[in-house]
Amino acid sequence: MCHDWRLMGRTSLLMFPIYGMGAMLAPIGRGVDRWLSVDPADGLSMKDRILRHGMLYMVLIFVVEYATGFWLRSRGICPWDYTGRHSNINGLIRLDFAPLWFGTGLLFEMITSKGQM
Repeated sequence: MCHDWRLMGRTSLLMFPIYGMGAMLAPIGRGVDRWLSVDPADGLSMKDRILRHGMLYMVLIFVVEYATGFWLRSRGICPWDYTGRHSNINGLIRLDFAPLWFGTGLLFEMITSKGQM
């Protein structure tokens, strides 16, 4: 197997606002907590909160990745194509990225919440 160590890639300027939507994850997580009437004082452990938020963010990232990919592909400008890759759905998302999106969502929350989790 030959590896290309130049690390060449292909992307689009449209990815900036798509990735920028990650800033909305923490407010959505707080909104879900309020909707569920969850207050850290109510006994929800940090582990349970991290699990809930990580799962929520993972699903939201998959939904946004699929929706934006579908929209971009319909215009012939989608910079990614997972067709032929393991566990892809319509070439737009890869389910094996779930742990990555789980952690990325929590990282975005930490960054946009000034480290308060």
